[in-house]
Amino acid sequence: MAVALRTFEVKDGWPGLRARLADRLPERDLVLLDEAVAFATHWHADQRRPAGEPYAEHLFEAVSVLVEAVGTTDPDVLRAAVLHDVVEDTDCSLDEVRQRFGDRVAVLVEWVTKPAPVEGRTREEARTAYLARLRDAPAEALLLKLADRLSNVQRLDTHPRPEKRGAYYRETVRAVVPLAQAHPWFRQWFATWRSTFAHLAVDPTDA
Repeated sequence: MAVALRTFEVKDGWPGLRARLADRLPERDLVLLDEAVAFATHWHADQRRPAGEPYAEHLFEAVSVLVEAVGTTDPDVLRAAVLHDVVEDTDCSLDEVRQRFGDRVAVLVEWVTKPAPVEGRTREEARTAYLARLRDAPAEALLLKLADRLSNVQRLDTHPRPEKRGAYYRETVRAVVPLAQAHPWFRQWFATWRSTFAHLAVDPTDA
């Protein structure tokens, strides 16, 4: 009997997630997260995910995974989860993150931020190098990346571009699933996910 894939949703925004986390995190850490949420939602503003949902839902899903599935309570890791895309996807700089939230949060955000392509290197080459670099990521940054990718792929069939679904599935299997092997919960989740979306494994260009 196939195991159902556990998915993480935060449709009711930060207030709803905050209430869910109130028995898992002390109030002082929730206040720290309040500040990170306000900062991230300011920068992401009206951005949307590919399937149309508010961008902030992705950030909150990553936090939900870390706390409710993995048991992470480190406030710096959780703030980095909220902030993990502000440098990559907005005009916010890493220095602004560092000045507001400290060096440790900024370092974690930097680890999961894809660098802009440099001269002589394509976007795809930059992406490949970024994923390869994650093999050397510290444990906290690796947890952050795994939660980020989980949120991105848990409902992969809702992505509006079929070719992107397959490419993202194959990239995840190739470059991210190996990173999950050191963490039992993520290892099991990605194994179930890989089976659930196995229909995306074949690259149509190889047919």
